[in-house]
Amino acid sequence: MKILFVASECVPFIKTGGLADVVGALSKVLASQGHDVRVMIPKYTSISEKYSNNMAHLVDFEVELGWRKQYCGIDELRQDGVIYYFVDNRYYFGRNYTYGMGGDEYERFAFFSRGVLNSLPLIGFKPDILHAHDWQAGMVLALLNIQYAHLPAYSGIKTVMTIHNLQYQGVFGIKDVQDVLGLGDSLFTDDKLECYGAANYLKAGIVYADEVTTVSPSYAEEIQTAYYGERLDGLLRAKSNRLSGVLNGIDVDVYDPANDKYIAAKYSSDDLSGKAICKRALQTQLNLDVRPEVPIIGMVGRLSNQKGLDLVDYVIGDIMREDVQLVCLGMGDSRYVNLFSWAEQNYPGRVAARFVMDNPLAHQIYAGSDLFLMPSQFEPCGLSQMIALRYGTIPVVRETGGLRDTVLSYNEYTNDGNGFSFFNYNAHDMLHTIQRALHYYWNKKDVWRILQQRGMTADYSWKVSAKKYLDIYNMLLNEDKKETPNVKPKAEKAKSVAQAKEASVKKPTTKVEAKAEVEKKKAEPVTKTAAAKKTTAAAAPEKKAASAKKPVTKTPAENSEKADS
Repeated sequence: MKILFVASECVPFIKTGGLADVVGALSKVLASQGHDVRVMIPKYTSISEKYSNNMAHLVDFEVELGWRKQYCGIDELRQDGVIYYFVDNRYYFGRNYTYGMGGDEYERFAFFSRGVLNSLPLIGFKPDILHAHDWQAGMVLALLNIQYAHLPAYSGIKTVMTIHNLQYQGVFGIKDVQDVLGLGDSLFTDDKLECYGAANYLKAGIVYADEVTTVSPSYAEEIQTAYYGERLDGLLRAKSNRLSGVLNGIDVDVYDPANDKYIAAKYSSDDLSGKAICKRALQTQLNLDVRPEVPIIGMVGRLSNQKGLDLVDYVIGDIMREDVQLVCLGMGDSRYVNLFSWAEQNYPGRVAARFVMDNPLAHQIYAGSDLFLMPSQFEPCGLSQMIALRYGTIPVVRETGGLRDTVLSYNEYTNDGNGFSFFNYNAHDMLHTIQRALHYYWNKKDVWRILQQRGMTADYSWKVSAKKYLDIYNMLLNEDKKETPNVKPKAEKAKSVAQAKEASVKKPTTKVEAKAEVEKKKAEPVTKTAAAKKTTAAAAPEKKAASAKKPVTKTPAENSEKADS
């Protein structure tokens, strides 16, 4: 199967969030199973030279954006069985940021979308499946259907749109988008590209995709409600028969405590002694009091309301009244930078906060912490809770999206579960859940050990997710094959029935024949019964309507019969 991923980022080349991890990991797994997988992303100047210096230039051409013509180059890099293409234009992608800033994002990714489609015949690749990720690639699917699908080089391509976070949609002015893409007013209606008076790139992808997926089954259900739907819930409910959730995986080779090069000591589910060494090393590194018995609560992620940090803000004093240490790593809103800076000053030796993107330190926090706090307001999938489980760190989460699909709250009566969770978005519900988890940490070490082992031995790899995506791809490719053989037999059966009926009734088919038939019947002697007269009288209007050629809805069989004649 030939598969093309189109996205704005991909590890190991460029990363701003979980999207890059998904595109990079899923493509490698599919390629390892024998599929021809290729990935196309912009060529940002922030891509490391160790990758850019090894790229081969394939082709260059001009992309028309309204009245402008822009250079577009395609570079190639082969790695881990995957072919990566990089769409090159220094004006659009040679900036000191990846995306999310500036006032021409609509133009940058309009150029990217058209560059992707224009390049396919030039690089000699026609995918069976074109899989677009998030709003930056959404317009690729719209343009493919509107302007390219009738061309032989693009016909028959099946499309999938994956929503990684519905909150980010790529909303721009209609006139701006029309200017660069040359799309007519008829396309900017509420059933196509328009959304509340604006152009919406994510909606474009959803509307024109053959299949829409999200990154967890629960999130697929949630976004069909007004609370989580970000004003697209009506569209998503309309496409519910084409909407599914596939839980993300993690790279179990990168996140493996038995082979992690970033942590102080290796350990496994059978031998957790190395975790205590990692804990001591983390306390020393972050200037925390070195107390092996005190539980460390870790937090790694973006500092924003979405991550539920407003709940932490409300009860941080109550949390610190417990005998715990708190470690936070992330960047984001100034409100939460100030919050954790204040906490670090007011609880010296007990709170440590680092406002940077530090991958080695993230690994060390996962390995050295005892609990991992993730009280998200909403969470499409979430990778951090799965990484924490992999490292034997017990998650405390809110039941939403992918968190609900991966963390099952411990049930003391059935002994089921792998963590602790709460449902209502409430600060004190979160506080009580933390206190419940601490109760098991302090008083029931045997249960705590069971929870650690369950988390470390569960399968969070991409193999399960990759199989589900392949099922979706095969379903799309087999749809046409299933429909084609069924058309002819049905038509022939209907045709034979119609012919048999015609032979038995011998219904006149022209006005002349109908008139002659009536004259003939008038000349015949009246020998029929009253019942027969009643039947003839009832049939007369029907024949008259037929002779007047009243329009009727024809079945596919009737159309087929007419074509054959």
